[in-house]
Amino acid sequence: MVGLETERLVFRQWVSSDYTQLSKFFADKANAKFVGGVKNDEESWRLMATYIGHFVLNGYSYLAITEKSSKNLIGTVGLWKSDPWPEPELGYWLLPEFQGKGYGIEAGLAVKKFALDELKLESLVSYIDPSNEPSKQLALRLGAQYDSTIDLLDFGPHSVYRYK
Repeated sequence: MVGLETERLVFRQWVSSDYTQLSKFFADKANAKFVGGVKNDEESWRLMATYIGHFVLNGYSYLAITEKSSKNLIGTVGLWKSDPWPEPELGYWLLPEFQGKGYGIEAGLAVKKFALDELKLESLVSYIDPSNEPSKQLALRLGAQYDSTIDLLDFGPHSVYRYK
């Protein structure tokens, strides 16, 4: 996944200079509400390290996404599958100033294609808090269909959107 590109975006590994933006994102309750909740500075640093570690272990993860033109970090779109996680997940979050520009759909389609065509994953889902309407709309635009609602580990009820 590292080096994956779209017309406007580049997927790359996280670097220490990304920490400031990531930490700022997770310090804001409105941003972090649907992606694990508010994190203090140390928790944000550990989250970034977790993304990197997941990549080392699995060959894929939530990667840093940058705009080609500005090289600015815009957020993450990627794949997650830890041992306790039910199925491989396509997940995403974008910094507020980069939302509404079509980056989510552009990046999501690239990751979905990579997951299904390159990794040949047998299943791919997005787990979405039932009250997260923007995320549900993006999953639908990416070609997912609502499948069911499950209790997702310690995160509570989540809607399962399945990609075909």
